[in-house]
Amino acid sequence: MKSVRRLSATAALLLFFQPSFAQKLVDPSTVAPEFRAAAEKRRAEQITLNECSKKAVAAKVSIRDRATFISACAESSNRAATGDTAPR
Repeated sequence: MKSVRRLSATAALLLFFQPSFAQKLVDPSTVAPEFRAAAEKRRAEQITLNECSKKAVAAKVSIRDRATFISACAESSNRAATGDTAPR
């Protein structure tokens, strides 16, 4: 009985604190003006990675292959955004 309580308390704490482990999106309006361009670039990169991560989940990519999938997806969207069609 004691172990069940301990396990449920641990699970509750993990679920409660889980959102704090996620990396938050950069807000360029809260950054000093001299760093705003870099913050905007980082925010665009974070959005791209989040979209690619959602695509990986939707495509049911295994956890082992997820990093490769997200990396390739982000690279292809960066190439599409810049108009570069040459393979690298």
